[in-house]
Amino acid sequence: MRKFLLLLTLLVQGCFTLYAQDVVCDTFHFATHDNQELYLDRYTLNQSTETPRPCMIYAFGGGFVQGVRNHEYYNTYFERLAREGIVVVSIDYRLGLKGLTPSSGVTAMIEAFQNAINIAVDDMYAATNYIVANAEEWHVDKSKIMISGSSAGAITALQAEWIRCNGGERAKVLPEDFRYAAVVSCAGAIFSIEGKPKFNTPPAPMLLFHGTSDSNVPYDHSAMFGVGFFGSAYIVKQLDKLTSPYWFYSVEYADHKIAGTPLVYNCDVILQFINDFVLRGERLQMRTDVVDLNGEKRPTRFKVMDYIKTNYARKQTK
Repeated sequence: MRKFLLLLTLLVQGCFTLYAQDVVCDTFHFATHDNQELYLDRYTLNQSTETPRPCMIYAFGGGFVQGVRNHEYYNTYFERLAREGIVVVSIDYRLGLKGLTPSSGVTAMIEAFQNAINIAVDDMYAATNYIVANAEEWHVDKSKIMISGSSAGAITALQAEWIRCNGGERAKVLPEDFRYAAVVSCAGAIFSIEGKPKFNTPPAPMLLFHGTSDSNVPYDHSAMFGVGFFGSAYIVKQLDKLTSPYWFYSVEYADHKIAGTPLVYNCDVILQFINDFVLRGERLQMRTDVVDLNGEKRPTRFKVMDYIKTNYARKQTK
C-alpha cells in the first residue's frame, strides 16, 4: 500500500510539473508572397529536448476573407498539443476573397474561389518547407509533420493533401518524397472545378469533424456543372474505396460551429488520433456519430446559392 501511495504521489507530481511548465510562443517570418509578409507562431513546451517531435501546422478559419493566426480562441488547442510534446505551428496565409459578393458573377466567383484556395495552399506549402528546413534546430521529426485547420483553413489543409496525392504542379515545391503524416479537418472540404475529386494515391490518415447541418461548408457535397465543394462525408466515401485510414467525427444537426468547437472540446479525440494513427501507425477506419437528443433539428440539405449567401451575402467589412 505504501509503495502504491508513493507511486501515485510521483505520478501526480509529474503531472503538476508538466502543466506548470510554460508553453512558449516564438514568431518567425517564413515567406513573402504578393508583397505580403507571412509569419508563423511556433508553440513549444519550455523544456530542453534533443528528441525529434511531431509537428502540427494549423490554418485559421474565416472564409478566405478574414481571420488571424493568433486568435485567443485557438490557445486551448495550441497549448494542449504543445504540452503533449507536439510542436504547434500556426500560420498566416493570404486571404483571396476579400470584397467578393454574389453580384460578382458566377465565372468571377469560381475564379476567385480557385485562386483564393490555391494561394492559401501555396502558403501552407511554404510554411511546410520552412519547418523542414529548420527541423533539426527545432527538433521536429520531418516524417511526422501534420496539417490541420478550421473552415477555410480546413479546406486549405485538405486541398493541400489532395493536390500532393495527385502530383499537382503546386505540390512540387515540397521536398521530394515528402508526405504529410496526418490531416485534421474541422468542417472542411475539397474544391474542384473538374467534377468529383479523387485521390490518385492514398492520402495521409484523416480526422474529419463535420456537422450535418453545416450551411457554410458542405457536409457531403455541393456542385453545379462539375464545380463545387466536396465535404467530409464525400471524402470518407473515397477513403473507403482506397482502404485509407480515417476517423470521421459526425455531429447530427450541428451547424458550422464544428469549425471551432473540436479545438476546445475534442482535444482528447485529436490527441488519440495522433497517438493511434501517427505515432503507432494504426490503419483504422473509425466513425463517431454524435446525436444530441436535446438538440435542435436543423435543415441538412442546401443548394449552391445557399452556401454562397451564407458565406458572402453579408457586407464584408475586413
